Amino acid sequence: MLMLDDASRVLLFCAHDPAVPGSRFWYPPGGGIEAGETAEAAARREVLEETGLDDVVLGPHIWNRRHVVSFDGRTSDVRETWFLARVPAFDVDTSGFTEMEAATISEHRWWSVEELRDTTDRLTPTDLASLLHDLIRLGPPGSPVTIGV
Repeated sequence: MLMLDDASRVLLFCAHDPAVPGSRFWYPPGGGIEAGETAEAAARREVLEETGLDDVVLGPHIWNRRHVVSFDGRTSDVRETWFLARVPAFDVDTSGFTEMEAATISEHRWWSVEELRDTTDRLTPTDLASLLHDLIRLGPPGSPVTIGV
């Protein structure tokens, strides 16, 4: 889920992989689809669990991504469906975090395109600054775009 506030800042969480000492990366809200869920329902549920926002209105399906990721010693072949959600800036409530999220996520913040371009921190996806810049400048694509890791 790509959540943009009224200043076109994106919400990201900072986490570390417990199996990789010193790892640190920023990524947007989201997570796996549970049995019987649609991608849209999973996106709404994950936003509620991770941010406390219970009335998110999903915008268009903007991106798809497939990648193999290792986390906490487990490797997964992940297929992602990215929706855009425009939201007013709000205070994030992380009280709905799972046990793993609470143990691995250290902070969250709203990032501007300029801040993303200037950071030396690892971002997921790695080209998030340019993807966000294009999305803001050109608007959502007419059909979902496949993005990289």
